[in-house]
Amino acid sequence: MLMRLADERATGAFLRDQGVLYLAEGRVVHAESPCAPGLEVLLTVGGALPECGWQEALTRAGARHEVGRDLVGSGRLAAGELELCHLGAVFDAAFFVLGPAGGPAHFRYGVTHWFGRVRPVPAAAVERETRRRRALLDSVWPCADVDAAPVVPRTPTADQAVTGRQRALLRLADGIRTPTAIAWALGRPAFHTLVEIRRMAAAGLVETPRTPRTPAAAPAAALPGPAVTDCAEPDIALLRRLRDALEASL
Repeated sequence: MLMRLADERATGAFLRDQGVLYLAEGRVVHAESPCAPGLEVLLTVGGALPECGWQEALTRAGARHEVGRDLVGSGRLAAGELELCHLGAVFDAAFFVLGPAGGPAHFRYGVTHWFGRVRPVPAAAVERETRRRRALLDSVWPCADVDAAPVVPRTPTADQAVTGRQRALLRLADGIRTPTAIAWALGRPAFHTLVEIRRMAAAGLVETPRTPRTPAAAPAAALPGPAVTDCAEPDIALLRRLRDALEASL
């Protein structure tokens, strides 16, 4: 549907359960998702723009759909700085909008976003980048449950190095916040946070969530058998070495 709208050079809002892509003449000009920090979060919490500066631009230019132009014209942001941040926000939100959990798609013709155009992106490029990012996540650690589960830290071993970016994430990993909540708190793109969380899961720095299993009902005439015991925690480092050895032999 998105490619058809691009071919039609349609203008409007492409809606799915996980957010919205805004199109202008078939190109993506903005994207929003509840799973990804919005542009205002990336700019204000990230430290590039004070909250008052964002609110002033929104008040002055929101009704004209020129908030982005106002931020540059007022000297609050350089044009290149806004463009980079805006593209990051578009690809970040689009990753969730176009994901497998996105649900059915709808399109509302003629809808425009109050932020205005910065640098339109071809819809095919957005779709291609979304696929690349999903493949990258799976190559880091093939466990999608990590992306939505509360982040539970584990104590690093004596020989494990933890980067500054990872330490910032671990400080907020309280067993309650999900990767998305941590991204909002830090003012960072959600996808970059997911990559770091999966890297830490692969290194054994955070817990890998387990899917609870419902025990099957025993047959009426079942014979007694050995008692069922919990499995031990998997040795993540060993699993990684086995994976690397298998890949090297292929």
